[in-house]
Amino acid sequence: MVGEELAHNAVEIKVHSQMGDNDVHPVGSSSKLLPKRSGQSPAVPSRQQVPSGNFSLFRRLEKMGALDVDKVVHGHEPWRLVSCIWLHAGVFHILSNMLSLLFIGIRLEQEFGFIRIGLVYVISGFGGSLLSALFIQSGISVGASGALFGLLGGMLSELITNWTIYANKLAALSTLVLIIVINLAVGILPHVDNFAHIGGFLSGFLLGFVLLIRPQFGWINQKACPPGYIAPPVKSKHKTYQYVLWVFSLVLLIVGFTGGLIALLRGTDLNNQCSWCHYLSCVPNSLWSCKSDKVYCESSEFGNQFNLTCLSNGKSRIYPLSDDTSSQVQQLCSQLCS
Repeated sequence: MVGEELAHNAVEIKVHSQMGDNDVHPVGSSSKLLPKRSGQSPAVPSRQQVPSGNFSLFRRLEKMGALDVDKVVHGHEPWRLVSCIWLHAGVFHILSNMLSLLFIGIRLEQEFGFIRIGLVYVISGFGGSLLSALFIQSGISVGASGALFGLLGGMLSELITNWTIYANKLAALSTLVLIIVINLAVGILPHVDNFAHIGGFLSGFLLGFVLLIRPQFGWINQKACPPGYIAPPVKSKHKTYQYVLWVFSLVLLIVGFTGGLIALLRGTDLNNQCSWCHYLSCVPNSLWSCKSDKVYCESSEFGNQFNLTCLSNGKSRIYPLSDDTSSQVQQLCSQLCS
């Protein structure tokens, strides 16, 4: 019963947006409610965190399909790993994403077509959401930064696997790597979900070897040779290293996505297996801290309602009890104390 969960007075909510460490601990109980998540980035716009203080926007996006780890794991709603890609936290957010998509995706779509680039985009977005959900389990998030980073990863692997057809190889490689490094480096700032960026980039990088492979020029010339001309014989459509990269990348994608989904649906927090991985999303220094402040709330039940009081500022509010109240206590407390 929801009422029984809330009746045990003090509720401590520890908000830690970088490592997903938000636990709800009723005093004298060992029960634990899974929390939620966050994100952000520069030239490639980020997966945005929607603060629980803006409760109206928070609830609307949550109902529409924002990524919420608690609902994915306990609500059996894994579709949120994909639906969150198409949601945005405002006009500026969607405009910046669309502008980046034009710059990054237009050349790829012209060369490889809508279907292949669309697959890279959607699957990379899913990969970014999956890795982010395994590491950051606080708040909700929306946006397409994982998918956009996937296109960058696809551009890099496409350059590598089709290396022989490029004229200015080193110039193209160095420029692309610089863009990627700058965008990923910004992810170490606080309140930026670099795990979505890394997951999307790695997914797109592997997908590029699978979907963006080009045939040898000799094979194309042989097929397009006019009657009466003899083109140099080429037996294979692709080079041997292209086939090797294709198989290796496909196996890694299948194993990675399958293992990640199983771990997520079991409620795994990868921060427990990797004590240093949180530095990939935030590096503390003298300019900023990656730690978040704790907020404390006290609750008491009155019939079909419960009263929640923030112990830091004394604010109090009454909420109706419902079936999903227990999963919302942490957001309600964060809103009340903000």
